[in-house]
Order: sequence, then C-alpha cells, then structure tokens
Amino acid sequence: MADVLDPTLQNIIDQESLRWIFIGGKGGVGKTTTSCSLATQLSKHRDSVLLISTDPAHNLSDAFGQKFGKNPQLVNGYTNLFAMEIDPTASLNEMLEKSDSAVQNQMQDIAFAIPGVDEAMSFAEVMKLVQSMDYSCVVFDTAPTGHTLRFLNFPNVLDKALGKFSQLGSSLGPMMNSMSGMMGMENEDIFGKLEGMRKVIQEVNQQFQDPDRTTFVCVCIAEFLSLYETERLIQELTSYNIDTHNIVVNQLLFPKKNGNCEQCQVRSKMQKKYLDQIDELYEDFHVVKMPLLTGEIRGADTIKSFSEMLVHPYKPE
Repeated sequence: MADVLDPTLQNIIDQESLRWIFIGGKGGVGKTTTSCSLATQLSKHRDSVLLISTDPAHNLSDAFGQKFGKNPQLVNGYTNLFAMEIDPTASLNEMLEKSDSAVQNQMQDIAFAIPGVDEAMSFAEVMKLVQSMDYSCVVFDTAPTGHTLRFLNFPNVLDKALGKFSQLGSSLGPMMNSMSGMMGMENEDIFGKLEGMRKVIQEVNQQFQDPDRTTFVCVCIAEFLSLYETERLIQELTSYNIDTHNIVVNQLLFPKKNGNCEQCQVRSKMQKKYLDQIDELYEDFHVVKMPLLTGEIRGADTIKSFSEMLVHPYKPE
C-alpha cells in the first residue's frame, strides 16, 4: 500500500510556480469557504493574491462581510489579498445594451445561437483582464460543477463560432462591422475580435494544462451525490489534462465518545462509510478533512482561524 499523503493543502502553498488555482464541486459543499481559506493561507506566502468568484450567487461578499464588484478590491483585514466578483455572462449583455436595437437583436441572435459562446466571449474578456494584472496567484471560486466544466471547452466553442461566422460573413459583412464598432474595435472586424479571444483562451488553456502553473482543488461532503459529482469532476479534469490532486471534505461530524446525540452518531457513521471510499479511491490525493462547526464561517477573523485547518489537520477532542 502506498504511503498516505499529507492530509493538508500545504503542497499548494509550497508549490510557488502555481499561478491559477481553481476550487470547484457540487453546490452547497463549502467551495467559497474553502476558496477564502486557501487564499488566506496563500496570502501569507505570496506577494499578492487575487480571489475571483465566477459564481453568479457571489458569496465572497457574504463570506467577508464586504461588498465586492467587478474590479479587484483589497479585503479588509489583509494587506495583499484582493477579491472581485464577476458574472460570466454580464460583459456580453453590457455590450448588447450599449448598441442600438437593430444591431442588438442581430448580434444577440448570433452570439446566443451557439451554446456557450456568450460565456466563452465573457470568459476571454475576464482572462485578458486577469492576465494584465500582476498578481502572484489567482484563486477561482467557481460556480457549481457543470458551469465550471464548460469553460474548459471554450476553445472548441469559439472554433465553432468562428466557423459559423465565416459561413455568414459574406452576407452579413456590414453588420459584422457595426458589431465590431459597437465593441469599441473600429479598425477590426468581428472575426478579428473572435480570433483575438480565441488566442487568449488557447494561451490560457495551455497554462491550465501545465501542472506547474495550474491545479484544481475538489471540494465535497461525505455523501453519495457529492462523492459521485467529485468523481465525475476528476474524470473530466483528467480528460482535459488539468492537474488535480487535492480533495477537501467539508462538514464532517466528530461526535464526542460519551455524547448522547443519536443523530450525530448516525450521521458520523454514514460519513465514515463515504470517507473510507474516498480514502480508497483517491489514495494518490491529499484528502483534507474539515469539521462542521457550530457557528457560521463569516468575516476575516473567522476565515483566518478556519483556514489554519487546511494546513494543520483538525484533531477532534
């Protein structure tokens, strides 16, 4: 049997070459708490850390008790941790709102005709923005699993979009030019805009597939559906050549030996069954086991305290 790997995320903090760190999993398993906690630990060892939420629910503001928007903002209580919340589809909608109604309708038809092209274009804009910023590393608090996996397919989506636009090009030439003007790129037609986006996304994807630059942390709870979703996520990440070797299991119960909470004992027994499966399935992963606390994890002080358990394993009393 292989040696059990250290049950912490210290390996991520020690790997100084990492630039992109994604936190993902099923909805409601504690991704935002994990993202904030990991970003907190990274901020102790990096010059500057940017935490981005791509989940439209925007939980970062709730977690830190501070309003964040689409521009990076220093998190209260930190000197080098910045946060921003973006809606992946908002930038395209903003573009459409700025245009006149005729062009708006035509562009909307084209942009939304190919599934995912709106998000792909928005994602390219976000990545352009992030690449131009000088942060030591970027932590993504992602939307639930399905949305997260879609961005990995964006280069293919844009390839399809370019193919469609090429077919339509001859008949829609004038409209394409008005669209590119609307996007603030008067000297470049829509093909150039899309080609530029595709290059950005391809370049970013190359970095995403480099284990020295990128890793994905899977977050789950010890229940069947969450474990199933985690396995699906890991298989999908592997098929896209994206490194993943850390799993955070949240909301674990550790009942006191002489306690009289029957529900705690029953749930703990159920969780142990799934924890055993996780240990068996993912023996080459760092599996971090985080306790269910009695209070909410909100505010910088609570997050800082909770984050310590990502690097120093929790020991039940």
